[in-house]
Amino acid sequence: MIFGNNLKVDPELLKRCKSCAEEAGYSSVEEFVSHVLERECKARETGSQESEEEISKRLKGLGYIE
Repeated sequence: MIFGNNLKVDPELLKRCKSCAEEAGYSSVEEFVSHVLERECKARETGSQESEEEISKRLKGLGYIE
């Protein structure tokens, strides 16, 4: 595990993130990943009422999980 500002990411996932970032108009994959992580953390911190099943369906639809 790497600590600090570097994260080890599966190469295929990184490729998908780059594609999503470009399609969504982000200036970089870093900006895209940061936004997605911030949104997910905020949802969890605010006690989102979504069930795990709803979240899983949404992430599958976005292509983050298979």
